[in-house]
Amino acid sequence: MATKWTHEQIKAIETRGANILVSAAAGAGKTAVLVERILRKITDQKNPTDINRLLTVTFTNAAASEMKERVKNRLYEMLEKDPENEGLQRQFALMEKANIMTIHSFCNKVIHENFHFLN
Repeated sequence: MATKWTHEQIKAIETRGANILVSAAAGAGKTAVLVERILRKITDQKNPTDINRLLTVTFTNAAASEMKERVKNRLYEMLEKDPENEGLQRQFALMEKANIMTIHSFCNKVIHENFHFLN
């Protein structure tokens, strides 16, 4: 059964060329929307974006882990249906480098990767 998205959810999923902020109450579908947005961006036929070039920030480690797992599972399902698809294979291989994390983890990563610029 296909997900029935609201107008606002579709806008968040399909917006291109801009950063977005998805904010809603618990259980409103934020994770599902972001997973769908990620999948559409990384599997776009005309202009795919490698998953490691996206930044998706959440507030909790649990939410980040869940989102990463959902993306990975959906990619796996897509690969099962189309195992020769090199684009899907590439994205699945890049999953370990996906920047789906908390804001604290992201800031920590920036510091660790750029400590040599600090005094």
